[in-house]
Amino acid sequence: MKYGNVRNIKKELLSDNWYSLNKVTFEYQREDGSWETQIREAYDRGNGAVILLYNKEQGTVVLTRQFRMPTYLNGNDDGMMIEACAGILEKGNAEQTIRMEVEEETGYKIKEVQKVFESYMSPGSVTEILHFFIGAYESHMKVSEGGGADDETENIEVLEMTFSEALRMVKTGEIKDAKTIMLLQYAEINGLFD
Repeated sequence: MKYGNVRNIKKELLSDNWYSLNKVTFEYQREDGSWETQIREAYDRGNGAVILLYNKEQGTVVLTRQFRMPTYLNGNDDGMMIEACAGILEKGNAEQTIRMEVEEETGYKIKEVQKVFESYMSPGSVTEILHFFIGAYESHMKVSEGGGADDETENIEVLEMTFSEALRMVKTGEIKDAKTIMLLQYAEINGLFD
């Protein structure tokens, strides 16, 4: 059976103002063997990496807080989101990128990171695959205030909180970011703080 075959792909660039938005027309082969024409839009912003910084001895995690216009447009009162440190891949290297993002956004210079999984976050419309990491931090690793790169208008607030407080914030809806929830749940399921 040739279920899932795709042919005659045609892309039309709709926007490349921030990243690329394409209208894609294609033929898709159904399970019965017939072909149907489908039209979708796909937003390509590159691939990314995200990390949960944790300190097992203190029982804490480091997260960030910043304004996110799409959440504001969708009813998030002030548009502020609490998130794990993340960024778009530089030259395709997830591990190198996430260490750089950690220093830019949080001010911590970490050496060891561990990749735990990958995930498509919105596969119906966004091409991005996200590489998920965890990394231990200690207070002596703090080399700057963080806050994000000056030329990227990020205005990031660095938050250090207990792991139990972060989990509570998921339950109360104060943390609504999927990548952050996934990493916090990973930490809980895998006993990162046991």
